[in-house]
Amino acid sequence: MWTKRFAAPVALAVALSVVPAMAEAIEATVYKSPECGCCHVWAGYLRDNGFDVRVKDMDDVTPVKNFFRIPDDLRSCHTAIIGGYAVEGHVPVEAIDRLLAEKPEIKGIALPGMPSGSPGMPGPKTGRFIIYTISDTKPAVFMEL
Repeated sequence: MWTKRFAAPVALAVALSVVPAMAEAIEATVYKSPECGCCHVWAGYLRDNGFDVRVKDMDDVTPVKNFFRIPDDLRSCHTAIIGGYAVEGHVPVEAIDRLLAEKPEIKGIALPGMPSGSPGMPGPKTGRFIIYTISDTKPAVFMEL
């Protein structure tokens, strides 16, 4: 009698306990030029990797870069704000995930320029992607991919 009466509720409780909770998507705001196609593709790459992406088209993204004090030699075509960090350029999601997991005391990370084969950029990957820290001190290598 016990089995018939409680089997369904017990089975449901067990099933629900093994279903992982759905994680909320991390918000990313991408500041870019309205004419930039590669920035649009990179925003799509973030969406495809589970980020909740908002795109802000700006005629001049320089004020955002200046606010986060991104050095000229680390700048690229777009700047994203993810988890309170600046993410400059075509940074792969592996670096963003590490940034958000480790939460270092920096302003953000950057993949300078627009390297071939990086997320959002056409062409083959021709070398390692070197992602740098953005901070008030000299940039350091955050990671290489």
